[in-house]
Amino acid sequence: MLLLALGTLVVFGGLGIIFIPMARAVDVMEFLSGSEKLWVQIFIGLVVGFVTAKAGWQITTLPMMDKNKKFFANMVRPMKLTDVQIVFVSICAGVGEELLFRGAIQPFLGIWITSILFVLIHGYLNPFNLPLTYYGIYMVLVIGVLGLMTEYVGIITAMIAHTIIDIILLKELSNVRLSGNGDATEG
Repeated sequence: MLLLALGTLVVFGGLGIIFIPMARAVDVMEFLSGSEKLWVQIFIGLVVGFVTAKAGWQITTLPMMDKNKKFFANMVRPMKLTDVQIVFVSICAGVGEELLFRGAIQPFLGIWITSILFVLIHGYLNPFNLPLTYYGIYMVLVIGVLGLMTEYVGIITAMIAHTIIDIILLKELSNVRLSGNGDATEG
Protein backbone atom coordinates (compact mmCIF):
# COMPACT_ATOMS: atom_id res chain seq x y z
CA MET A 1 0.00 0.00 0.00
CA LEU A 2 2.81 2.41 0.85
CA LEU A 3 4.53 1.73 -2.48
CA LEU A 4 1.25 2.24 -4.32
CA ALA A 5 0.81 5.55 -2.50
CA LEU A 6 4.34 6.64 -3.38
CA GLY A 7 3.72 5.57 -6.98
CA THR A 8 0.57 7.71 -7.05
CA LEU A 9 2.56 10.70 -5.87
CA VAL A 10 5.44 10.17 -8.29
CA VAL A 11 3.53 9.01 -11.40
CA PHE A 12 0.32 11.06 -11.13
CA GLY A 13 2.10 14.05 -9.63
CA GLY A 14 4.88 13.80 -12.20
CA LEU A 15 2.41 13.65 -15.09
CA GLY A 16 0.58 16.61 -13.60
CA ILE A 17 3.80 18.62 -13.35
CA ILE A 18 4.70 17.74 -16.94
CA PHE A 19 1.28 18.66 -18.37
CA ILE A 20 0.27 21.64 -16.20
CA PRO A 21 2.27 24.15 -18.32
CA MET A 22 0.56 22.91 -21.49
CA ALA A 23 -2.90 22.61 -19.93
CA ARG A 24 -2.87 25.95 -18.12
CA ALA A 25 -0.34 28.06 -20.06
CA VAL A 26 1.47 28.92 -16.80
CA ASP A 27 4.53 27.44 -15.19
CA VAL A 28 4.07 24.96 -12.37
CA MET A 29 5.27 27.31 -9.62
CA GLU A 30 2.83 30.02 -10.71
CA PHE A 31 0.00 27.46 -10.72
CA LEU A 32 1.00 26.14 -7.30
CA SER A 33 0.97 29.62 -5.79
CA GLY A 34 -2.78 29.99 -6.45
CA SER A 35 -4.78 33.20 -6.30
CA GLU A 36 -5.02 33.39 -2.50
CA LYS A 37 -2.40 33.59 0.22
CA LEU A 38 -1.03 30.25 1.38
CA TRP A 39 -2.61 30.48 4.85
CA VAL A 40 -6.02 31.11 3.25
CA GLN A 41 -5.58 28.07 1.00
CA ILE A 42 -4.55 25.92 3.97
CA PHE A 43 -7.45 27.10 6.13
CA ILE A 44 -10.07 26.58 3.42
CA GLY A 45 -8.62 23.17 2.55
CA LEU A 46 -8.72 22.04 6.18
CA VAL A 47 -12.31 23.21 6.71
CA VAL A 48 -13.67 21.80 3.43
CA GLY A 49 -11.78 18.54 3.89
CA PHE A 50 -13.03 18.04 7.44
CA VAL A 51 -16.66 18.96 6.72
CA THR A 52 -16.96 16.91 3.52
CA ALA A 53 -15.22 13.87 5.04
CA LYS A 54 -17.45 13.90 8.11
CA ALA A 55 -20.55 14.27 5.92
CA GLY A 56 -19.31 11.47 3.66
CA TRP A 57 -18.75 9.23 6.65
CA GLN A 58 -22.28 9.95 7.86
CA ILE A 59 -23.55 8.66 4.52
CA THR A 60 -21.66 5.41 5.09
CA THR A 61 -23.42 4.94 8.43
CA LEU A 62 -26.82 4.70 6.74
CA PRO A 63 -28.21 1.14 6.87
CA MET A 64 -28.26 0.88 3.06
CA MET A 65 -24.46 1.42 3.06
CA ASP A 66 -23.62 -1.41 5.48
CA LYS A 67 -22.45 -3.89 2.80
CA ASN A 68 -20.28 -1.24 1.13
CA LYS A 69 -18.79 -0.11 4.44
CA LYS A 70 -18.03 -3.76 5.27
CA PHE A 71 -16.42 -4.27 1.84
CA PHE A 72 -14.14 -1.22 2.16
CA ALA A 73 -13.34 -1.93 5.81
CA ASN A 74 -12.28 -5.46 4.81
CA MET A 75 -9.92 -3.89 2.26
CA VAL A 76 -8.39 -1.36 4.69
CA ARG A 77 -8.33 -3.16 8.05
CA PRO A 78 -6.00 -6.06 7.07
CA MET A 79 -3.33 -3.49 6.13
CA LYS A 80 -3.17 -2.43 9.80
CA LEU A 81 -2.08 1.06 8.80
CA THR A 82 -0.62 3.18 11.57
CA ASP A 83 -1.70 6.79 11.89
CA VAL A 84 1.60 7.87 10.29
CA GLN A 85 1.02 5.51 7.37
CA ILE A 86 -2.55 6.80 6.93
CA VAL A 87 -1.21 10.36 6.77
CA PHE A 88 1.52 9.31 4.30
CA VAL A 89 -0.92 7.49 2.00
CA SER A 90 -3.34 10.42 2.18
CA ILE A 91 -0.69 13.03 1.38
CA CYS A 92 0.55 11.00 -1.59
CA ALA A 93 -3.00 10.66 -2.98
CA GLY A 94 -3.96 14.25 -2.17
CA VAL A 95 -0.93 15.76 -3.87
CA GLY A 96 -0.44 13.30 -6.75
CA GLU A 97 -4.07 12.98 -7.80
CA GLU A 98 -4.80 16.70 -7.52
CA LEU A 99 -1.78 17.66 -9.62
CA LEU A 100 -2.94 15.33 -12.38
CA PHE A 101 -6.72 15.65 -12.24
CA ARG A 102 -7.24 19.25 -11.15
CA GLY A 103 -3.96 20.59 -12.52
CA ALA A 104 -3.62 18.90 -15.91
CA ILE A 105 -6.89 17.16 -16.85
CA GLN A 106 -9.48 19.65 -15.58
CA PRO A 107 -8.53 22.44 -18.04
CA PHE A 108 -9.36 20.07 -20.92
CA LEU A 109 -12.47 18.30 -19.60
CA GLY A 110 -13.90 20.93 -17.25
CA ILE A 111 -14.65 20.66 -13.56
CA TRP A 112 -17.65 18.34 -13.68
CA ILE A 113 -16.50 15.84 -16.32
CA THR A 114 -13.16 15.59 -14.50
CA SER A 115 -15.02 15.05 -11.21
CA ILE A 116 -17.13 12.27 -12.71
CA LEU A 117 -14.04 10.65 -14.27
CA PHE A 118 -12.19 10.84 -10.93
CA VAL A 119 -15.07 9.21 -9.02
CA LEU A 120 -15.56 6.57 -11.75
CA ILE A 121 -11.88 5.61 -11.54
CA HIS A 122 -12.24 5.22 -7.78
CA GLY A 123 -15.16 2.84 -8.36
CA TYR A 124 -17.88 4.78 -6.55
CA LEU A 125 -20.24 5.02 -9.53
CA ASN A 126 -21.55 1.51 -10.08
CA PRO A 127 -24.94 0.91 -11.76
CA PHE A 128 -25.06 -2.55 -10.13
CA ASN A 129 -24.67 -1.10 -6.62
CA LEU A 130 -27.15 1.73 -6.08
CA PRO A 131 -26.12 2.61 -2.49
CA LEU A 132 -22.49 2.96 -3.61
CA THR A 133 -23.63 5.08 -6.56
CA TYR A 134 -25.50 7.40 -4.18
CA TYR A 135 -22.25 7.83 -2.27
CA GLY A 136 -20.48 8.32 -5.60
CA ILE A 137 -22.85 11.14 -6.53
CA TYR A 138 -21.99 12.82 -3.23
CA MET A 139 -18.30 12.36 -4.05
CA VAL A 140 -18.78 13.89 -7.53
CA LEU A 141 -20.15 16.99 -5.78
CA VAL A 142 -17.23 17.01 -3.32
CA ILE A 143 -14.65 16.59 -6.07
CA GLY A 144 -16.42 19.29 -8.06
CA VAL A 145 -15.96 21.60 -5.07
CA LEU A 146 -12.25 20.72 -5.08
CA GLY A 147 -12.20 21.63 -8.78
CA LEU A 148 -13.86 24.97 -8.06
CA MET A 149 -11.42 25.64 -5.22
CA THR A 150 -8.53 24.93 -7.57
CA GLU A 151 -9.78 27.50 -10.05
CA TYR A 152 -10.78 30.24 -7.60
CA VAL A 153 -8.50 29.75 -4.58
CA GLY A 154 -5.59 27.51 -5.53
CA ILE A 155 -4.52 23.90 -5.99
CA ILE A 156 -3.04 23.78 -2.47
CA THR A 157 -6.59 24.09 -1.11
CA ALA A 158 -7.71 21.04 -3.12
CA MET A 159 -4.61 19.06 -2.12
CA ILE A 160 -5.19 19.74 1.56
CA ALA A 161 -8.93 19.03 1.40
CA HIS A 162 -8.28 15.76 -0.47
CA THR A 163 -5.62 14.76 2.06
CA ILE A 164 -7.90 15.49 5.03
CA ILE A 165 -10.78 13.57 3.41
CA ASP A 166 -8.55 10.53 2.90
CA ILE A 167 -7.09 10.71 6.42
CA ILE A 168 -10.52 10.82 8.04
CA LEU A 169 -12.10 8.14 5.86
CA LEU A 170 -9.12 5.76 6.11
CA LYS A 171 -9.03 6.22 9.88
CA GLU A 172 -12.78 5.59 10.15
CA LEU A 173 -12.55 2.48 7.94
CA SER A 174 -9.65 1.24 10.07
CA ASN A 175 -11.91 1.51 13.12
CA VAL A 176 -14.86 -0.41 11.64
CA ARG A 177 -15.41 -3.69 13.42
CA LEU A 178 -17.49 -6.55 12.12
CA SER A 179 -20.01 -8.11 14.46
CA GLY A 180 -20.58 -11.83 14.66
CA ASN A 181 -23.36 -11.61 12.06
CA GLY A 182 -21.06 -9.71 9.67
CA ASP A 183 -22.61 -6.28 10.17
CA ALA A 184 -20.21 -3.34 10.17
CA THR A 185 -20.09 -1.26 13.36
CA GLU A 186 -17.85 1.54 14.50
CA GLY A 187 -15.53 0.55 17.28
